[in-house]
Amino acid sequence: MALDHYVSQVHLKNFYSPALDGLMYAIRKSDLKRFTPKSQDVCRIEEGSTNAYLTEDRAVEEFLKDVEPRYNASLAKLRERKMDQEAIASLAGFCAYVVTCSPTAMRLHSGPLKATLESTAAVLDKQGMIPKAPEALGEKSITELLADGTVKFTVDPKFPQAVGISNILHHTSVFGNSPWEILHNGEINNPFFTSDYPVAMEIFNINTPINRIVPLAPDLAIRIIPDIRLSGTKPDLTFAKFRATPRQLKRA
Repeated sequence: MALDHYVSQVHLKNFYSPALDGLMYAIRKSDLKRFTPKSQDVCRIEEGSTNAYLTEDRAVEEFLKDVEPRYNASLAKLRERKMDQEAIASLAGFCAYVVTCSPTAMRLHSGPLKATLESTAAVLDKQGMIPKAPEALGEKSITELLADGTVKFTVDPKFPQAVGISNILHHTSVFGNSPWEILHNGEINNPFFTSDYPVAMEIFNINTPINRIVPLAPDLAIRIIPDIRLSGTKPDLTFAKFRATPRQLKRA
């Protein structure tokens, strides 16, 4: 079985501590205990990139071949404000991969699908298209069974992952053609940290897309402000609309 990293090792290695000689400081979320792993020891899951809902069940691995090898060179270009198509594709692709294939992403995207199933069941029940339950279940309607917890919908998290992988070029295009703020952290004693879902969500207005704040290295992060006009458009991987504004962050 393949042991796939849902957060790329090339990203994680940027967060190695100079004091640990090839290791990083980490905190385990389940018990908040500290440990010092290598990149290969964290953010990985068996067959994490394999998806049986797709015709090519390892399709996302092909996508990563154009993302991961260029990551560090792309960081250098971002620092120097010399971004090109390859660098934008690598960093936007990294973000798209995380929001598609990480366990947190699959869990987040399962919720709306479950809600759709429940609302569809309610509509069909109201139209009389779903018969009452048998006597053993009190002859209740599907609406009543869902309300009291007797019946529950369970979404296979691999299904929203498959949907995300199918649209990963669209995600990459939206991220790469939207405005970025390049966040430079000059506080060496207060570095950025990463996580098993390093694409933080920032909401200013429920009627606008969610901003994404992504730590790329201890001294560098980006804020992506998705352009709502790109929704539903054909992917543009030349990133003709890319624009970025540098920001030097103070401790506050």
